[in-house]
Amino acid sequence: MSPIDRKTLIAYALPALALAMPTIPAYVYLPTFYAETLGLGLATTGAVLLVARMLDVFTDPLVGIISDRFPTRWGRRKPWILLGGVLAALALVQLFQPPPEVTTAHLLVWSVVLYLGWTLVAVPYTAWGAELSDDYDERSRITGAREAAMIVGIIGASSMPAVVTAIGYDQQQGLATVAWLAIAIGVPSIGFLLWRVREVNRGPARPLASVNMMTASREILRNKPFVRLLSAWFINGLANGLPAVLFLLYLQHGLGAGETAQGALILAYFISGIAAIPLWLRLSSRIGKHRAWCSAMILACLAFVWVPLLGEGDLVAFFVICVLTGMALGADLALPPAMQADVVDLDSLRTGKRRAGVFFALWSMATKLALACAVGLAFPVLDLLGFEAGADNTPAAILALAILYAGVPTVLKVVAIAVTWNHPLTAKRQAVIQKAMNRRFRLPEAGTQA
Repeated sequence: MSPIDRKTLIAYALPALALAMPTIPAYVYLPTFYAETLGLGLATTGAVLLVARMLDVFTDPLVGIISDRFPTRWGRRKPWILLGGVLAALALVQLFQPPPEVTTAHLLVWSVVLYLGWTLVAVPYTAWGAELSDDYDERSRITGAREAAMIVGIIGASSMPAVVTAIGYDQQQGLATVAWLAIAIGVPSIGFLLWRVREVNRGPARPLASVNMMTASREILRNKPFVRLLSAWFINGLANGLPAVLFLLYLQHGLGAGETAQGALILAYFISGIAAIPLWLRLSSRIGKHRAWCSAMILACLAFVWVPLLGEGDLVAFFVICVLTGMALGADLALPPAMQADVVDLDSLRTGKRRAGVFFALWSMATKLALACAVGLAFPVLDLLGFEAGADNTPAAILALAILYAGVPTVLKVVAIAVTWNHPLTAKRQAVIQKAMNRRFRLPEAGTQA
């Protein structure tokens, strides 16, 4: 079973660099920017972003169904990726370069457009990646390349506001720079993807008119490995979302870190993530993807559990924590999506239907819902506990920030480990599923393009 060639892999992975560039600014810098700098307040900003994210409950499954069952002359995935890229580009400019008098309506409308654009890109894009190969380890290679490109984009963009500020501009100009840079890289990379990578034929698609949502929902929920994996992914996503949302607040108020230190810590975190991906891929080929992922979550817990004990100025200790949790991030990004492709195969074998788009739509929805819950819960809870952004806080309020930043995520990751540990789709079982699928659907060899 031959792997996909390197040029195809690069063409597929490259757009992830541009797609990832706005994510950390959007999730980390943007809430604080709108809440503090633009004066909307923590509770209002958190509520608006939560509402915008909740709309993905409807758009994600819809995009998944359409990209599965609406073939065009250009393919099932490509047209929606192109449309989503255009919408996301427009929204980025509006959100990262807002008018002088910003309103909650502006934040809400353009957040909705941004999330819709990201959905139109992400769901077909990730489903397409799952279809490029049916090999257990090759899927990890594909997702590893995609997520490595994503981390490179995150590294470049996450430090951009600090860099722009350091040379004399304000934070808003830094965010605007990120938006325009993402667009400048995204246009040629998405164009190269659409031109160079062909969609892989994995059996006949059923017509859009044949969709019965109730029947489809029951069939999906009967896929116990998928339900188990999705539950673990959501719990771990919430565990990752809380630190992402509270990162800057914790650095400023918990550790007293300046902008230079903040940039260095972010850089250490993501560079560690890239460096660790090959290690996790090698480990997953030996002990299985699910056990390798659990090992990464255990590493994150062992690092994060010390955070509430840190005080102002403990930057060296926190740097070590950033390196270790960054290494765990590499596994979070590379391994679970590859596991998701395996559970899609099980569904196809049982039902005779090709629904990678629907499954990855639910995957995307769980990701966004976890992040929405992190934003929607973190800021109001901090407000309730007496923490005030931009003000001098009591030791009790700072401790509450540290516990919400690291203590709660540690507990959540322990739960995710318990759910994932005995995940049933091992390499051996997935090979059996693939043989059965090849007999049933007469599928082409993995890596063959149609």
